[in-house]
Amino acid sequence: MRIALLTYSTRPRGGVVHTLALAEALAALGQDVTVWTLARGGGFFRPVDPRVRLCAVPFEDVPGESVGERILRSIEVLREAFDPSAYDIVHAQDCISANAAGRCVRTIHHLDTFTTPELAACHERAIVSPYAHLCVSSAVAAEVRSGWGISPTVIPNGVDAARFAAATPLPGFYVLAVGGIEPRKGSWDLVRAFARLSDISDLRLVFAGGETLFDYRDYRVAFDQLAADLDVTPEVLGPVAHDELPGLVGGAAAFAFPSTKEGFGLAAMEALAGGVPVVARDLPVLREVFGPAVLYGTGPDSLADSLRTAIVKPDPARAAAGRALAFAHTWTDAARRHLDFYRSL
Repeated sequence: MRIALLTYSTRPRGGVVHTLALAEALAALGQDVTVWTLARGGGFFRPVDPRVRLCAVPFEDVPGESVGERILRSIEVLREAFDPSAYDIVHAQDCISANAAGRCVRTIHHLDTFTTPELAACHERAIVSPYAHLCVSSAVAAEVRSGWGISPTVIPNGVDAARFAAATPLPGFYVLAVGGIEPRKGSWDLVRAFARLSDISDLRLVFAGGETLFDYRDYRVAFDQLAADLDVTPEVLGPVAHDELPGLVGGAAAFAFPSTKEGFGLAAMEALAGGVPVVARDLPVLREVFGPAVLYGTGPDSLADSLRTAIVKPDPARAAAGRALAFAHTWTDAARRHLDFYRSL
């Protein structure tokens, strides 16, 4: 089967990680797979199995370009480069690539609310226009069904659990969050929660990741001021090299996952694979995916309480359950289920 998987970037975001891992697993099953993307800042953030063809369309930053203008240009550049006639299945992983692809399958990883008109329109078209839909969790599929009357098929993510389980943990004593500083990641609540842990000596707050299409400069300015007001000094690493991430995750005293919207929670599942206790926001989707393998919180106070428990009283039984959960999600299984879905179309 000739399969095109489309994503919007070469940088390490959840949807891009998903796209590459799925492409490699499909190729390992003997499929003819090509990944199409916009090359933001160069090639992909990690080596890709040579059985997967890569078509990275050049896309340079334009100084002064607004978010809306960047969205429209992203769609147009990818649309002009991509020829769907060469493929049996065209599968888009985000709203930009779905708008560019034409007739396609779409994975809706999570739903969001946008105020930028161009982005809101992109989001809407990428839900209603595709002829077939997937979600990585039942909770998000239920949101799609409730909001649009569309019933996606659910295929959970895989996890490269062995990569995180085998890592040598970095030394240190820190709470780690991955995904950058942005509204959807609940960064403000995490700083407020961390401030409530000031009695735990030498504990650090570390943020990794953060590449995105969107402009969160105002949010970041407010974040920095909030941290200063609370006498918290977070360490903001920015994007972390692919080979360095497992050790960084594995060395954390706790992994904080206070996102306000998620589709699955791949970064938190990777932390569980590394034996790290996870504290997540109490969302239906995260309850579905993680069950009792993680601790939960709904706001700064309860997130702080759960972080304290995770750090001061780590639970070996919960850690073992989390590791088993992570290893139960394989990309090979996800790829087989995708193939069954493609064939049904």
